Amino acid sequence: MKTVVDYLQELVAIPSPTGYTKQVEAYLVQTLEQLGYQPEHSPKGTVSVTLEGEITDKERYVTAHVDTLGAIVRSIKPDGRLKLDKIGGYPWNMIEGENCLIHSSKTGQKHSGTILIHQTSTHVYRDAGTLERTQDNMEVRLDEKVKTADETKELGIGVGDFVSFDPRFQVSETGFIKSRFLDDKVSAAILLYLLDCYQAEKLVLPVTTTFAFSVFEEVGHGANSNFSDKVVEYVAVDMGAMGDDQATDEYTVSICVKDASGPYHYAFRQHLVDLAQAQNIPYQLDIYPYYGSDASAAISAGLEAKHALFGAGIESSHSYERTHLDSVEATKYLLNAYLFSPLVED
Repeated sequence: MKTVVDYLQELVAIPSPTGYTKQVEAYLVQTLEQLGYQPEHSPKGTVSVTLEGEITDKERYVTAHVDTLGAIVRSIKPDGRLKLDKIGGYPWNMIEGENCLIHSSKTGQKHSGTILIHQTSTHVYRDAGTLERTQDNMEVRLDEKVKTADETKELGIGVGDFVSFDPRFQVSETGFIKSRFLDDKVSAAILLYLLDCYQAEKLVLPVTTTFAFSVFEEVGHGANSNFSDKVVEYVAVDMGAMGDDQATDEYTVSICVKDASGPYHYAFRQHLVDLAQAQNIPYQLDIYPYYGSDASAAISAGLEAKHALFGAGIESSHSYERTHLDSVEATKYLLNAYLFSPLVED
């Protein structure tokens, strides 16, 4: 697991809110080339590698996404602080108190700050704790000596600059991983690890398979096009969401039955269950009511293929997330088992 965690730590350290992913794309290209692959890099930003298998007339497509939640500068307030617009789906309170970086498109420099509600001080604002957090009262307090909008603009900060959040990555002695963006950089780290192993051991998969790292999943249209017409199976490796009425936990791999887009392919889901049971991989079946994936985006875009979704169980999704090494390991084992299994039969 050390290699997986090392990949994960490197990935979460790279700011990559949707729309600002060039750095993480470059990391993936460089890493895959170092492993001995010749990755493809699409105009949209998807980085992919195709491994030729024993079967070549039918193909598999496996994705993880490396774009994350973030924000973008909406306006500069008269006092020099920043108003934001959200990138991805989360309530404002999920980022209150978070340290952040503003990435100036004008200068290329990064400026640090903190995201707070305007009425922060309880010594001044009686309703500081009860006010609804909205776009109108959340702001970035810059770590710069600025008191006016013009002073902020002189730093090179302007409307449209991307804002990334501090991931605060930690691994506890008890095996818990705490960080922002475990959705979905845990899965990306697993894909990199398996590609590393397959290259080192010169393994040949039974079916030709493309491993793709998408960069627009958090806004709903990740890896949803530009497929070979041979693709018959599509797997999104993404997080399992936890909460009331959810079966998903932090110690197993979560196999999605249905999300907001509808049910996933039944035979494909049962194929994954059979693999998990045969190899004693701990798993849960679950429904994610407010969720979409690269796989559901691809199906919605018209891909004629069986589709499935599974991944590590992530606590507090789209906030300060947590999972356990056990869940990451179970996901790794199920993905490997699938990749060496026969094609799904109806």
